Amino acid sequence: MIDFDKNLLIQKAMSVRENAYAPYSNYQVGAALLTNSGRVFTGVNVENSAYPVTMCAERSSVFKAVSEGEREFAAVAIATSNGGTPCGSCRQVLAEFGLDTLVILVDENGLVTEEMTVAELLPKAFTPSDLV
Repeated sequence: MIDFDKNLLIQKAMSVRENAYAPYSNYQVGAALLTNSGRVFTGVNVENSAYPVTMCAERSSVFKAVSEGEREFAAVAIATSNGGTPCGSCRQVLAEFGLDTLVILVDENGLVTEEMTVAELLPKAFTPSDLV
């Protein structure tokens, strides 16, 4: 695990949350993903009237990082109104890139509601090693 400023990562997640597009659920989510190289990629949820094509904040941050060549993640801060956990799809995407990634959940006041690894968030995850 690399050294990082947890509060700065949380602030980035809280700040970007304001850009979320959530006209249907009104549940804005912001994510700030720290790579092992020290770069931070943010993401927000983007809802759509055709619900299945909605994109979560966590996945959008991962996809941004991957599109820039990053594949190893140290931590992700996720900001919601109530400190909610990632959905199943987001858990699986995070697991693809490392079960040791730290997940920091914060509420709208920046209060840390929970910290865990992806492995703790998604026990018995299906990973690339299961494809052998």
